[in-house]
Amino acid sequence: METVYDVMQLLKRFGTFVYTKNRIGDLQLMEMDLLELYKGGLIESREFQSARHILRMEEMKLKKEQP
Repeated sequence: METVYDVMQLLKRFGTFVYTKNRIGDLQLMEMDLLELYKGGLIESREFQSARHILRMEEMKLKKEQP
């Protein structure tokens, strides 16, 4: 897993689609959904950590670009 798109595809496997006009909000919603999947034992620790890292890095990147 290397991109936000990959994380979206992971969530899609479980029927989760996150699309709003707020990209940072989307990333935060995806992270919450990942946490629920992890707590429920539906994804492995490594998969969770990798996806969470990707989302957080993307969020930091977007926050730096904002004025």
